[in-house]
Amino acid sequence: MGATLEKLLRVFSTFSLSPRWSTCKCTYGSSCWPDANTFSSLSAHLSEPLVYPCPPESACYPADAPSANCAAVLTGTFDGNWRANQSGSMQSPNFETYIHPDSTVIEACYLNASLGVPCQQGSVPVVGVDARTVEDIIEAVKFAGANNLKVAIKNTGHDFLGRSTARGSFLIWTHNMKDITYNDSFSPLGAPSGETYNTITLGAGVQWHEAYSAAAVQGVILVGGLSTDGSVVAAGGWVLGGGHSALSPSYGLGVDSVLQFAVVTSTGAYLNVSSYSYPDLFWALRGGGGGTFGVVVSVTYQTHPSIPVVASVFSANTTNTTTFAKLLSEYVRISPELVDQGWGGYGDIINGSLQFLHVAPNVSLSSANDAYASFFDFARALSDEGLNVQTTSTLSYSTYYEWYKTWFTAGQPVGVNVLLGSRLLPRDVVESNYTKIGEALAEDFGWVQWVLVAGGAVSKVEPDAMGVNPAWRTALAEVLTAVSWPEGSNVSVISGWKDVLKQKISILEDLAPGSGAYLNEDSLNEENWQRLFFGSHYSQLKVIKDRYDPARMFVVVEGVGSEDWDEDLTCIREHQST
Repeated sequence: MGATLEKLLRVFSTFSLSPRWSTCKCTYGSSCWPDANTFSSLSAHLSEPLVYPCPPESACYPADAPSANCAAVLTGTFDGNWRANQSGSMQSPNFETYIHPDSTVIEACYLNASLGVPCQQGSVPVVGVDARTVEDIIEAVKFAGANNLKVAIKNTGHDFLGRSTARGSFLIWTHNMKDITYNDSFSPLGAPSGETYNTITLGAGVQWHEAYSAAAVQGVILVGGLSTDGSVVAAGGWVLGGGHSALSPSYGLGVDSVLQFAVVTSTGAYLNVSSYSYPDLFWALRGGGGGTFGVVVSVTYQTHPSIPVVASVFSANTTNTTTFAKLLSEYVRISPELVDQGWGGYGDIINGSLQFLHVAPNVSLSSANDAYASFFDFARALSDEGLNVQTTSTLSYSTYYEWYKTWFTAGQPVGVNVLLGSRLLPRDVVESNYTKIGEALAEDFGWVQWVLVAGGAVSKVEPDAMGVNPAWRTALAEVLTAVSWPEGSNVSVISGWKDVLKQKISILEDLAPGSGAYLNEDSLNEENWQRLFFGSHYSQLKVIKDRYDPARMFVVVEGVGSEDWDEDLTCIREHQST
């Protein structure tokens, strides 16, 4: 009887909101951290050995005697796919570092070993599971729950808020779950007989370059993300946060194409989640944020037939701010018309230059020329006012995949310290204030991106149909900016750049006060992130979060429920512990 009671109490203390459980999660270095024998018992139930992540730069230490792997680090550090293959690497190394609260101490492992700073673990998890199967994830979750461990879920480490790493944590690494299944008659779990779709199911580790390649073989396309070398994962934080795409004006956000998730919850339950099976969780997963409701095993996307696409390419620059403001105002002014025709893409604005790459499916070359003729003529007419027009062209491609391979095999590198900020601009604001917006973006703003990934099909989905921020349904564009700093910068320098980012975000906020932001591409320092990222859906998302994560295992910065935790997301705030 005594032993049975003791066992029940042990189980209760692990999964209930008892004072011991609710105070703090167990992190490496604490007396509660499992010993080697305990981890060994976990390893015996896994398909792969445990991983012991470390900053990849550690191979270059000590500086006078680096390991043989240092050459690979130096070669691969700016390669998104190389970084994705390292269990201890984030795409932006600033998230590998750890700045002690209220101090000037930075724990980091810098690529430049000659800086004379010791290589330390920083915010990189210390041990984890290299998940290859559903059973691996279940075992990892059960182990984390039984030992009250702080958990990080990571795939490629592309998260721009560092949500896929945590200091002293236990890592669930899903990068090697690469299954891809095509099905031309998929029926979501619980759907009525006869309801079928043409789909691709992607394992949690499939990256977009792999997904696009597989889709092309089947003669279909996917609404997906675009990055250099396609290193972003297709079944992780991208889609869980909403997932925008150059195809969004034609086919909607990534979440608009999802038919089913497979997910493991903090209780160890493996659920197939659709609009008919666990519909509340399905609602939340479509935009409620990554690392929050469970560990995603796979995502099933509806596909679209592969069709020809046309691209529009433009570049121009000037040193005349007035001229530049005129160009940008016109660019903003024509944006609603473009998305109505299915055009989406990216415009980079930096140091008096504008470069954009747009794409539209199933549009003829002549229609594309008509769509952009007035803007190209407008730009050429500004030559007398100091505008140097370099490129005005429209190009046809037999498939979206051909366009993708042409433009996204090289570009901006990863492996640099960066923080982002964003705002979603509603259509009515763009239509009525395009001159103000153009003038604001023409100022000495540094890099800013005008992202045409809303409007069109995105705006046709009912705002409350899923958990994604309702601001997406009235938005026409996302405006994105960033700051960066050199490796080895001290806390004061980093703080200064964070202040610069706040100022930039303030300018964006003034363009459309209260509009919202994209939770995958924004700042760590938003004061009202619940409203900005989730809008009116936040309270319901939190209810669903508590329902499916009763152990509060999955906590990420500026994620649903994170306001209940301290700055390090390790201990429940005092007023929440009762």
